[in-house]
Amino acid sequence: MKLVKKLYTELRLKEKQRLIKLIKDKFELELSKELSLDRVSAPLVVTKDSGLQDDLSGVERTVSFDVLKDGRDLEIVQSLAKWKRQALKKYDYKAGEGLYTDMTAIRRDDKMDETHSIYVDQWDWEKVILSCDRTEAYLQDTVRKIVKAISTTSKMIKQQTPAGVEMCDDVYFITSQELLDLYPTLSAKEREYEITKKHKTVFISKIGDKLSHGEPHDMRAPDYDDWSLDGDLLVYHEVLDMALELSSMGIRVDESSLIQQLIKSHKEERESLPYHQAIIKKELPLTIGGGIGQSRLCMFLLGRGHIGEVQSSYWDKETLQQCEELGIELL
Repeated sequence: MKLVKKLYTELRLKEKQRLIKLIKDKFELELSKELSLDRVSAPLVVTKDSGLQDDLSGVERTVSFDVLKDGRDLEIVQSLAKWKRQALKKYDYKAGEGLYTDMTAIRRDDKMDETHSIYVDQWDWEKVILSCDRTEAYLQDTVRKIVKAISTTSKMIKQQTPAGVEMCDDVYFITSQELLDLYPTLSAKEREYEITKKHKTVFISKIGDKLSHGEPHDMRAPDYDDWSLDGDLLVYHEVLDMALELSSMGIRVDESSLIQQLIKSHKEERESLPYHQAIIKKELPLTIGGGIGQSRLCMFLLGRGHIGEVQSSYWDKETLQQCEELGIELL
């Protein structure tokens, strides 16, 4: 852990909890205002055979169990990327309208370090768009609105505590291929670090498809984001001297991009699942959406050195010992 001690401001546990609540309340208001979103309730579990589970990068194991009454297999959601699109249809949302929800999940295969936990909490959001909105310009405009919501929240927190961090709201946009061309000898994470340290707030787009060196910048499931219209929002987290991902988002697949991406990832068998058939038959609305990490955002805006300072989770002995040695108090 590269904690920069001179930039780390101590916060008492009670004060931290108060500030976390302020951040979440303020950001929700700003996000819903900027993107015209309503708050809705969302499921914690989905059936295994529904096709609604988010496979993330495609290798993570889900947390599953069977129900006593009927024996059906259920899985704790890994994100709500697919459920939200169905919800927009069910609730009869129109173009320009959308929803957001508090999503909590268990990702058993996530590593445990200063920015990762097996417990995931994020704002999952989704918005109906028109066919003409499926453009890079619309994606970038949406990113700027999210950044504005974060920036407004950061200014409020900065007034509340000396630990507060003000966000740079000037977003630097770059594609994953352009980033590789810029730093051809570095790994994907090293490239993210260099570009984010330089520009502070960065959106790396077009993630999922193979780049010129034969590998994708990062793995993406083939059936929610359109790989040509997606990306990650990163900020430079000074207290840890690192690039911190706050959000993964994108314009969702239509029938054409879904089939193409299933073929590229050798997942053609998914075409027969109910969710995928609904997209192919154009029964679901065109949408844009994503997830914004709640604990990640609090960690960044409060200048924290470990995600365990802003969420209660499970930590191994090595993590507990390392934090104690650094004077980091976990919740």
